[in-house]
Amino acid sequence: MGRGPVIERQKQATAKERGKVFAIHGKLIAIAAAKGADPTQNVSLADAIYKAKKENVPNDNIDRAIKRWAGLEKWAAAIEEVVYEGYGAGGVAVIVKALTDNRNRTAPSMRHAFSKCGGSLGETGSVSNFAFKFVGQIQIPGPINDALEETIIESGADDYGSEWEIIYIQTSWHELGHVTAFLKGKGIEILASHGEYLATNTTELSEFDKALKVHILIETLEEDEDVEAVWHNAVITPEIQAEIIKHLESHRFRT
Repeated sequence: MGRGPVIERQKQATAKERGKVFAIHGKLIAIAAAKGADPTQNVSLADAIYKAKKENVPNDNIDRAIKRWAGLEKWAAAIEEVVYEGYGAGGVAVIVKALTDNRNRTAPSMRHAFSKCGGSLGETGSVSNFAFKFVGQIQIPGPINDALEETIIESGADDYGSEWEIIYIQTSWHELGHVTAFLKGKGIEILASHGEYLATNTTELSEFDKALKVHILIETLEEDEDVEAVWHNAVITPEIQAEIIKHLESHRFRT
C-alpha cells in the first residue's frame, strides 16, 4: 500500500481523547465555514460536517463551530492550518499538522515536545522535501472483493491496501478529487479523503532508548489539542515495541 510506518499501540477512547476529536472537527468545520455558513452552498463545509458526524460529534458542537467561525460571532479568532517539521531521536523525520487560532501558543508547544524527547524542530521543508512526498489518500469501508478491486483500479488510483476492515486508496495529490468523485459516483461510501505525507525512506530504530523517545514524542504530539495529524518514518521492531509498552505500562501504573 505504501502507507507510512506507524508505531503500533493500544488506545482506549477516553473522555479526553473524545474531547480532542470533537475539538479538531470543530476547527475543521471552522476553516470550511469561513467560506460560507450554509452547507448546501459550501461543499467543503458539508464534507466537514459529514466527517464530524461520522465521529459522533454532537449537533450542538457542530452548530456552535459554524456560528463561531463563519463570522457570525465577531470576537472569534481565525483558525489556520500550520505544518511543523523536525527530527526525533535517532534522526527520525516527523511532520505535524496543527489547526490553531494562536501560533504563539502552538509553536512553543511543538518545540518543547521535540526538545524534551531528544529531537529538534526544523524549518519548513527541512523534512518534507527530503523524507516524504505529499499524496492523496482515500479511505473506504472494507473488506475488499473482486468487484471493488476492479472499481478502484478503474478509478485511476495509484495503489491500495486494507487494514482493520478499512481500505486505503492512494492517489497523486492532483488526482485526489477526481478519484474521490469517481468512487462516490459508483455508490461507494467515502470515510475520508485528504492529503497525506508518505515516507520515501525509513529510519530503523534498534536502540531501546531512542525508540522510547520517539514513541513518547509521537504520543505527546498526538495528544496535543491543536494537532490534527502526525507523520513519521520510524520503524521499530516488534521486540523493541513490546519492551516500550511494558516499560510505559509499568511506569504509568506505579503507585
